[in-house]
Amino acid sequence: MSVGYQVTSDHQLARLLQIGIVLEEVVEARAYHHHEELDEDTLDEEIRDLLSHAAEESADHRERLEAIIDRLDVDSVPFEEIEALVEAQYGQTKPEDFDGVLYDQLCNEETAYKFYDDVITAIEASDAQFTIDREELVETLAEIREEEADGVEEVTRIMEERE
Repeated sequence: MSVGYQVTSDHQLARLLQIGIVLEEVVEARAYHHHEELDEDTLDEEIRDLLSHAAEESADHRERLEAIIDRLDVDSVPFEEIEALVEAQYGQTKPEDFDGVLYDQLCNEETAYKFYDDVITAIEASDAQFTIDREELVETLAEIREEEADGVEEVTRIMEERE
């Protein structure tokens, strides 16, 4: 998703953060899907650990995003509306569409990284005053983005070791 514009209000910011929450839910669901569906030969201990960490990290990211939204002066956007936006943008592929768990996980990590990078760029391009402190907001989102970048690096490392 390319945000592609400035974030000019608490409402816009909340909507973007809600999209982030749904993206994190998708990452977590896919990690659990792989964990449950794959056999012992396909899912060795290193990949199990990777998927467990991804699911835990996604849950943490959701909580952090929800905490920001709770501090904004906005009415909540219906979950179904946000879910439909995410499905339209990111729901084109399913876990089984990738050549393996690692490719799917890499796609998930890269998508999340790019999303947070775009949101930060849009916030920084804006002059809007938010209910939450801008510096604190960007710092939190940058921390989440960095954790996603670490995930990309970890999956890439594992993939390279297995070539």
